This record gives sequence, structure tokens and C-alpha cells, in this order.
Amino acid sequence: MSTSPKLFVLDTNVLLHDPQAIYKFEENTVVIPIYVIEEVDQFKKELSERGRNARTLARTLDTLRERNGHSLQEGVELDDGGRLLVAVPADPQLWRSRDNRAMDHAIMGTALELRDAHPERPVVFVTMDSNLRIRADALGLKAENYEGGRLHIRELYTGMFTVEASKEQVDALGRRESLDAGHLDLPDGLHPNAAIVLRDRQHPRHTALGRFHESDGAVRPLRVKRDGAWGVRPRNLEQYFALDLLLDPEVHLVTLVGKAGTGKTLLAVAAGMQTVLEDGAFARLVVSRPIFPLGRDVGYLPGTLEEKLNPWMQPIFDNLEYIFTSRRMSDYRDYSEMVASGVLQIEPLTYIRGRSLPNQFLIVDEAQNLTPHEVKTVITRAGQNTKIVLTGDPDQIDNPYVDSASNGLTIVAERFRTEAIGGHITLMKGERSRLAERATQLL
Repeated sequence: MSTSPKLFVLDTNVLLHDPQAIYKFEENTVVIPIYVIEEVDQFKKELSERGRNARTLARTLDTLRERNGHSLQEGVELDDGGRLLVAVPADPQLWRSRDNRAMDHAIMGTALELRDAHPERPVVFVTMDSNLRIRADALGLKAENYEGGRLHIRELYTGMFTVEASKEQVDALGRRESLDAGHLDLPDGLHPNAAIVLRDRQHPRHTALGRFHESDGAVRPLRVKRDGAWGVRPRNLEQYFALDLLLDPEVHLVTLVGKAGTGKTLLAVAAGMQTVLEDGAFARLVVSRPIFPLGRDVGYLPGTLEEKLNPWMQPIFDNLEYIFTSRRMSDYRDYSEMVASGVLQIEPLTYIRGRSLPNQFLIVDEAQNLTPHEVKTVITRAGQNTKIVLTGDPDQIDNPYVDSASNGLTIVAERFRTEAIGGHITLMKGERSRLAERATQLL
């Protein structure tokens, strides 16, 4: 096996996804084909995440060029011990005459040329384009997906653990008594706010539910009342655990991951209304979601901003209507009165940059369509006494630039699992209807 530093040739999509990718290949050589810079340049004027990444990459490369006093074609040293260079073909007319349709072929051709020119060094073509990886493999070129910031979705933290215990311990937790974690056979490295199903060793069907609190090393009973939150009652263990996290003011960030129909959004909205309207823990409930269409877009919509947003926010309105029909006693007749009073605010994520959101219960629905940078932008808006809830299904992504392993929702769930102010639950059982559950399983 060769011990020479590898040559990693990066495709355009890698750098548009993560402009800091050049620093994530350790002490190896990172190669950016000149065609990649040409393609990135086309996106620098966009106001989207892709445009910001294009501009960030341009500034980074320019800084490296000036700081090292060398041509990027000759190569510059990186802080981590690696090396960066821009690959230019020997004939300058070759790349100047390229059109956009031939760029993929030209970028991969650069990797093939490097492989042939440096047989003593492993050359790896890094691209997030699966078809391009297939073409590279057919040509005998080693190709890999970009793994920086990706997670293996099957290994995503579920937030729940089943623990064997004595009958007396299960009964004590069932009587709403806290248990010393040191007296329980808890798994090693248990994270804060982990959901615990305490099961009787002798009678496995005898169980009690609790949550691990790192502050005092105890497993405490759940705080969910018999009638749930704002008339919405949990229907399974996962929903009990999720509602417990949602109602705890000490948990400032909650991530709920689950397939369609598991009750993620409904529980979040019900908990928000409970904590805002009844408990008075927050001043306002804000519900938001990114704007991505399912299938072909209908184009521009007429009317005011509110009228334009109605089709996009209809899933939120559906949950609010269900909650109001299930709870008759309220100071508000419907959610429109809440909106008019300012207690409830429903808006897209488009205008959140630059805002500060103190003392609010913020729900971001369909968060699987956000990039890690966009989720960071949302979370950093949180002011004092603000709770943020991210919900979504990593298997239903409409954003073409993220997948189930690289979207912002799964990244946040994984990164915050060791934080005492964060909590996560993966919901598995569908409760919308038998039809919806079978469709999720079969289709």
C-alpha cells in the first residue's frame, strides 16, 4: 500500500456545498481544477446559500494566494499541513474553449490526467454527483462522495434507551419518584435528556417512563399530564418523550425526526400553545418552514405577502385547526384571532436573517430541507428565554443540495446530543391513520 500523500480532486458541487472542504483532507494535496473555479464563478451573484458559499470560496482562495506569495498553480501550504493547488491544462486554449455542458467531462479529465502523471500517488476524485462517480469508476478512477459533515442516517441518535430494573424501581418511577442513576444499570456514555424506558426484569410488560437529567444524575418521571398539551394527548411512548422535552423550559433546543404521520408538527404546535397561552412561559409562538414545492412549482402567486404564503403554510394551518377543534375552552375562537393579537406568528424562514427572537417558542417545520449553515442561522437568532424546535423527515427532502445524511436537521440532532440544553427523539410509529402508516411502509 502506498504511503505517499493522496491527491484529492474536488468537484464543483463539493465546494458549493462546503467552501471549507479544502481544509478537511488532512495532510494530503487538494486539487481544484480550473474548470471548477469557472463554474463556481457563475453562482457568486446569487443571494442563496449557494451564492454565499461561492463568494466564501473566492475570498478563501484569494487570501491563500496573497498570504503564501505563490501562484495557486504551483501550490500553497494549508494550516493543517496539507497543500492546495489549482490544476490548469498545459494548453490554455483548452479550458477557455470549454462550454458549460462539457465541464463535468473536463473536471473528471483533470483527475484522470493527474492519475496518469503521478502513478506513485493515489488520486481520488471527490464529487457529490452519483452519476459522475459511476462514470469515474467505469474509467478506472477512484471516486468518493464528500463525507465532510455527513452522518450515516441509520446511526442517527434515537434519544431513547430501554433499561432493565427491579420491580421496586419501576414502581417508584411509576409513582413519580426520581431515581438515582447510580443505582440503575444505565448504558455507558448516556447523553443528557435521554429518554428511559424502565422495564421490570421479571415482568417485561411492566414498565415506567423517565428522562435522564445530567445536572443531578437522576432519572425523573415525565412531566406530561394525563390530558397532554392543549388537548392533544400522546398516543405512544415516543410521543410521550417528545412532549416531555417540548414542555420543559430548561431544554432550549428540541429536534424531532420521524416519518410522515408520526405527529412531530402537531405535538410541537400543541406544546407551543400550551407553554405560551396557558403556562405563560413565552411571549409568542412562531411557526415557520422553508419554501420548497413538492413536484412542479405552480409559479408566481398573486396577492399580498400573506396571501402568497397561505399555500406554503397550509400544513401549519391544518394542525392549528385540528388543535382548536379538539379543545373547546379557549380565549380564542380560532387561530386567526391569535395571529391578529400577535401571540401567534406564522412566517417563512426567508426573512429571519438578522433578527433577534427573545422570549419566543420557535418551531421550524420541514427542517430537513435546510443546510447546516441555514440551521445555524436560525438557531443563532435565539435570544434570552427562547426555545427552538426543529421537526422533519430526512427521507422526504425536496432541497436538491442536501440529502438524508448532510441536511441541517440530522446534523443538529447529532451535534447537540451531548448538550444539556438540547434534546432529541426519533419517532417511528405513525399515528395519522392506518392508510398513511401503510403507505409509508409500502411505498
